[in-house]
Amino acid sequence: MPDLSQIVKAYDVRGVVPDQWDESLAELFGAAFVRVTGASAIVVGHDMRPSSPGLSRAFARGAAALGADVTEIGLCSTDQLYFASGRLGLPGAMFTASHNPAQYNGIKMCRAGAAPVGQDTGLADIRALVEEWAEGGRPEPAAAPGTITAQDVLADYAAHLRSLVDLTGIRPLKVVVDAGNGMGGHTVPTVFEGLPLDLVPLFFELDGTFPNHEANPLDPANIVDLQAEVRETGADIGLAFDGDADRCFVVDERGEPVTPSAVTALVAARELAKHDGGTVIHNLITSWSVPEVVKEHGGTPVRTRVGHSFIKQKMSETGAIFGGEHSAHYYFRDFWNADTGMLAALHVLAALGEQPGSLSALVAQYDRYAASGEINSTVADQAGRAAAVREAFGDRDDTQLDELDGLTVTAADWWFNLRASNTEPLLRLNVEARDERTVHRIRDEVLAIVRA
Repeated sequence: MPDLSQIVKAYDVRGVVPDQWDESLAELFGAAFVRVTGASAIVVGHDMRPSSPGLSRAFARGAAALGADVTEIGLCSTDQLYFASGRLGLPGAMFTASHNPAQYNGIKMCRAGAAPVGQDTGLADIRALVEEWAEGGRPEPAAAPGTITAQDVLADYAAHLRSLVDLTGIRPLKVVVDAGNGMGGHTVPTVFEGLPLDLVPLFFELDGTFPNHEANPLDPANIVDLQAEVRETGADIGLAFDGDADRCFVVDERGEPVTPSAVTALVAARELAKHDGGTVIHNLITSWSVPEVVKEHGGTPVRTRVGHSFIKQKMSETGAIFGGEHSAHYYFRDFWNADTGMLAALHVLAALGEQPGSLSALVAQYDRYAASGEINSTVADQAGRAAAVREAFGDRDDTQLDELDGLTVTAADWWFNLRASNTEPLLRLNVEARDERTVHRIRDEVLAIVRA
């Protein structure tokens, strides 16, 4: 019996292939997905990992056996699958393990219109069915099985993105893109085609073994090649995509990283101008600059917990036009409230190309504070250490505490958030302040308690 508790996460399925799951299990997931969603038709796509085509086809077989017609879009980015789900009005499944190592694979599932499927929105029910069927007795096949057909949506995906951001009048830009041997190598050439961009590609060859570096640009070690290439070629900007190309990271003309908070603020300002105001969602770890910029541009900022399910839920509730996270996930109402790093990248390119200055000068107005970045501490007793931090800061007259997501402590000149990881014995600390000296002081004070 497979241990599904190890591979069914809060928002997706993810595990080592074939040790933790395989094509036979993928077939059961396909059947369970159809049963839980009640879908008569679905769309399925996959990334470039060696195990992805087989797992994806097995899922399609399981879905078709229960009577659903399956549209296979083949190789795609995760946001390309969301596009297909939105455009075709179908539930969808994307086979990817994002930035995880090559031996991993997974499934990101959504309902029609790219609405998320998580533990509380169907994933727990899917898991229960798969467990039941895996123990014995496979699902009863439909009287009339569904069909499996192929459809290429890459050109339509690119056209939709480009309809949302006008880049036709920008000045020529030299752009280095590091695809990390992931799906950005598949989508970028089509999305950028015909634009006034001098593209310098890095690691565009699709290779799910990731021979050059991990496809996780959140780790500074994985953008070293991009930074060097930007400096060496005199490029205006560098972009890095993760394995399934739903997240995008930006470096400026000096090769220096642009924080996702600064990108969130920049895109928020543009979306607010486009929609003549509106609500913008930001998670509680984004910079103070994000709600400030939103208000300055006539918008309403709404703070939420970390995680795409919370962002998407709050966007739906509020009718928000845009949402951003510190992890470089960017969500757009014009993209079915789903996240697309490619659309965020087009916004940054447009903003840069519409004016004569450098990217570093452009983003300076959105990058107003000093920050620690996320600092992880391995601790056996997460709750105990967090409680000790709460006690240390709770009695101060100059601080306010809230526990929307972990512990956030806010003072006049600084704030920090301390959160427990959902999957590892880690406490994650983020500190922001008006100057570096204060960041270091608060960081060291909190870590001394956490690591005591």
